Amino acid sequence: MEAPPVLIELANLQFTWRGATAPTLDIPEFSLAKGEHLFLHGPSGSGKSTLLSLLTGIHLPQAGSVKILGQDLSQLSGPARDKFRADHLGYVFQQFNLLNYLSVLDNVLLPCQFSSQRRARAGGDQAKEQAMHLLTRLDLANYAQQAVCKLSVGQQQRVALARALIGAPEILIADEPTSALDAERRGAFIELLFECAQEHNTAVLMVSHDPQLAAAFDRSVSLPAINHAARVTDYV
Repeated sequence: MEAPPVLIELANLQFTWRGATAPTLDIPEFSLAKGEHLFLHGPSGSGKSTLLSLLTGIHLPQAGSVKILGQDLSQLSGPARDKFRADHLGYVFQQFNLLNYLSVLDNVLLPCQFSSQRRARAGGDQAKEQAMHLLTRLDLANYAQQAVCKLSVGQQQRVALARALIGAPEILIADEPTSALDAERRGAFIELLFECAQEHNTAVLMVSHDPQLAAAFDRSVSLPAINHAARVTDYV
């Protein structure tokens, strides 16, 4: 059986913050395949946020390469990286980063304003139909015209998921998206995340400090285990 294509590929990656005496990240190799659900975990200070900033092209490594869909991000200008990120990556932030003055529906449609590719994949002028489909799937259709600030934390989290998935991005990155939820709601959210991602053929990379969530994923990776820069004393 032919292996699925690789969507994220890191090779000999090194990144050091200015003023630091040692690399924050030193990763020989790391990958994410199409359709894969991967759980990346590590304690606070292990470099999870730094890694996400590299995967999204916000920062560039001092050595090695970050390839997304075969594109080496170091070969793109800053504006080109911004466009590439908008076209191909959905992102669920830990604090959701919703715009409180917009309605639920308008929040979900935001990626279509920044990416013509996402808008086209969402149906162009019919993008609202895909947005409403996602909101219906996430039990939010009745709230579409409400200001997002009036929703509960769990509802806002689902709005953030719908926003990340609209326009079928190839990769969804979720940064500690369940940190504000209890165990029952965490499980329900991950189940919805997988179901919606599968419907849109989107690979999932979820980052968390909670290894108890790992069992639900295809593969679990410890960031300290793949990061040669990590030292045991960093996590005591």
